[in-house]
Amino acid sequence: MLSNDVKQKLKAIVGVENFEDSKSACLVYSYDATPNFQSMPDGVISPRTTQEVSEIVKLCNEHKIPIVPRGSGSNLCGGTCPTEGGLVLLFRHMNKILEIDEENLTVTVQPGVVTLDMINAVEAKGLFYPPDPSSMKISTMGGNINENSGGLRGLKYGVTRDYVMALEVVLANGDIIRTGGKLAKDVAGYDLTRLYVGSEGTLGVITEATLKLIPIPETKKTMLALYQDLEAAAKTVSKIIANKIIPSTLEFLDQPTLKVVEDFAQIGLPTDVQAVLLIEQDGPAEVVEKDMKKMAEICHAEKAVSVKVAQTAEEAEALTTARRAALSACARLKPTTILEDATVPRSEIAKMVNGINKIAEKYKLDICTFGHAGDGNLHPTCPTDARNHEEMERVEEAFAEIFALAIELGGTITGEHGVGVMKAPYLEWKLGKEGIAAMQAIKSGLDPNNIMNPGKVFAKDSRKRLVVTR
Repeated sequence: MLSNDVKQKLKAIVGVENFEDSKSACLVYSYDATPNFQSMPDGVISPRTTQEVSEIVKLCNEHKIPIVPRGSGSNLCGGTCPTEGGLVLLFRHMNKILEIDEENLTVTVQPGVVTLDMINAVEAKGLFYPPDPSSMKISTMGGNINENSGGLRGLKYGVTRDYVMALEVVLANGDIIRTGGKLAKDVAGYDLTRLYVGSEGTLGVITEATLKLIPIPETKKTMLALYQDLEAAAKTVSKIIANKIIPSTLEFLDQPTLKVVEDFAQIGLPTDVQAVLLIEQDGPAEVVEKDMKKMAEICHAEKAVSVKVAQTAEEAEALTTARRAALSACARLKPTTILEDATVPRSEIAKMVNGINKIAEKYKLDICTFGHAGDGNLHPTCPTDARNHEEMERVEEAFAEIFALAIELGGTITGEHGVGVMKAPYLEWKLGKEGIAAMQAIKSGLDPNNIMNPGKVFAKDSRKRLVVTR
């Protein structure tokens, strides 16, 4: 609980109107997009400047009050649930695009900027920010950076980490540092910029970011390839890459996903095939034309039963939008939807999908699998009901086996959703005890009082999607 003295000091920093501790206000920020997971903060605060963030952090560090930086709360790993109480830090005032630098091809933003708003602003100037998380209509850039978000275009263009050039960060003691810059080359000291990308708010508070932009692609085309054989679809992915073609999007949807997406979007997606590859290429018109022709040939050679290129921009957009709606479509099936995230080498996609199907059968669950086939990042998704405790136990056991299978196949427990609370018990499977110890040394060095988003990344005893009570 926050003392009256601390509350008064917080209000003095940000103004009375920017601090709330009523039960209703705290309830709103007690959960994120993680199903069936919740914990109440002791207060919610909205700073207006980096200096105010610094003063808040200094006060919290003095009194050992936990701080949870929060964007739109669209993460799926419990990363912004205040599991140890304390303050939720909102950036509703710090939501500006500070600069679009057309000479250096950068954009500088505050953490509260909505991703799609920034994308639209830079595209209006003929520039391109490739990372495109499915939540981009509501997610914020601060959240994207803290989670190192990916998206459909990750195969060709990379993820958020690959576009963060500089950061302004408030450390756990309140100090303000700047990392990186508008530089093509910079090897001065440790790469602190990359350290903070994906750190999930556990090492400091990001208050400003400079991001790399590229020229907007001249044109793009979209193709849909249908398969009655999962193995054939997976082989197509590997064959396309082996032919030195890197499409901007190479997405996979299995039959259960197709059915729910088509029921939701109603755009004429086929539901009588075992798998679909959604393929998009962008760039110069002649290159796109050549690549699309070659990829169509590869699809046919690998036993695709149908290969169609979208004839209009509207048709192409409908296909991509339908893929982005996969989670929303699955969420209509049952009261609770568990969407997970595991990555394997692309050569192991068929084994991974077949393994997921066997695990679903073993535990008598419905699991839809879709994801970014081009970079091996799959999203097994289970519609369930949190009120059915026996079924939830089966869901937990099934996903533990799925993560184990991913690691066995040379993969990882998360490709773009972060660790947070939900993946923390499995992190040691990937990194080993020595890797965890190295991370803990960094955390302890930068945040000795453990006030920065405590309870995240580092595991407790077991992984359970139960409501946290305080």
